Amino acid sequence: MVVRYILPIMLAFTPFANAVELRHVTVRTGTDGLDLVPLTISNAGREALSCNADFAHWYSATIASAAPGKSARVELWFDPKNGTYTILNDKRENLPVERLWCGLASHAYATRVQIALDRTSAARGQMTVTCSSADNRLACR
Repeated sequence: MVVRYILPIMLAFTPFANAVELRHVTVRTGTDGLDLVPLTISNAGREALSCNADFAHWYSATIASAAPGKSARVELWFDPKNGTYTILNDKRENLPVERLWCGLASHAYATRVQIALDRTSAARGQMTVTCSSADNRLACR
């Protein structure tokens, strides 16, 4: 009984009580000030690809799939001021891309290969990647 009532009161007065800061976060929307850098991912392998983006430490999503012999196109947006690549969601909110990777669709995470996002590609205005697989491994160049 003491733990049930006293412990929450004690915790409320600890320095960690304010560890969570609840405040309004402004989310950037639209493409003003951003450069379009379309990414084309070609599948030269025999198995379907699944390409994913990690947007935050805890959030990732599939952004493209490509059947064998086919290609997929992803609209990436580059912010030249801070070097960030973003993808727009359905509300046109900017989702900063921390990591972009592709893997064999049947076991994408286990076979993942990271796709490099650099300023050179942004300067060219496009990115092209070709992925092929052999012996259950994937290589993208």
